[in-house]
Amino acid sequence: MNIGKINRISIVKNGYVSRLKNIPSPPLELYVAGTLPAKRQLTVAIIGPRKPSAYGREVTTRFTSFLAKHGAIIVSGLAFGVDSIAHQATLDVGGTTIAVLANGLHHVYPATHTSLAEAIVRSGGALLSEKPLGYEVRRHDFLARNRLISGLADVIFVPEATEKSGTLSTVQHALEQGKDVFVTPGPITSPYSAGSNRLLQQGAHVALKPEDILEYSAPELASELTQTKLLIGDTPLETDILRLIQAGTQDGDTISKQVQAPLNEYLQAITMLELKGDIRPLGGNVWGLRS
Repeated sequence: MNIGKINRISIVKNGYVSRLKNIPSPPLELYVAGTLPAKRQLTVAIIGPRKPSAYGREVTTRFTSFLAKHGAIIVSGLAFGVDSIAHQATLDVGGTTIAVLANGLHHVYPATHTSLAEAIVRSGGALLSEKPLGYEVRRHDFLARNRLISGLADVIFVPEATEKSGTLSTVQHALEQGKDVFVTPGPITSPYSAGSNRLLQQGAHVALKPEDILEYSAPELASELTQTKLLIGDTPLETDILRLIQAGTQDGDTISKQVQAPLNEYLQAITMLELKGDIRPLGGNVWGLRS
């Protein structure tokens, strides 16, 4: 295993992890491989089942990619399922992720995620544990580890959870720590979403899109994102259309003439912008930016 030097740090002296001193049974020290952020920035814990449905995998990837791409630190537990999906999705967009392990950092558990752990460290993230080197994990250690995951985070996101999912342990820690919990609803007929829907019924925040988390937890980032995204499309033609609408040109015929593109290309571009949610129809071939 190649994760470099393992450092022992005090939670009091390190600015990023210092908030852990306020959680129940705070660790006296932590073992870290890799690089912790130099300062606090929006940190989102993404947690979920070890055997998510296809829907859960898709939601996890979509939300994680968006949040990581726009500056959030992603924290999870390196377990099978949602945890590893979240770590990998973060790496895929060049983001920063932290994996909190329940065992000592002398090896990775589960062992099949060793290469993922190495990639996390290599990409500028970190592996973290309160357990000393040589400590082998026991079942109850996972529940204890969960308080660290929620403790590091500003907000917790649950893409999917069954009725008796271990995910609910982390949610309980988060609530005790006064953290906001966001949950994506799922089909009421799916056992994979029974826990998620129950959390929503009990008052968790609804997350229908990743922007919901960003707008609530980091409005300044959401504001910057909105201004940037409205001006930049996925193609030059989309960008031209967005900039015209931003400048106040909302009539479709006028936009079509000003972008000077073949009609079929224009129609394809404006349809894609609508499907992605960048613009919305106002009626009568008039377009506005997403509110």
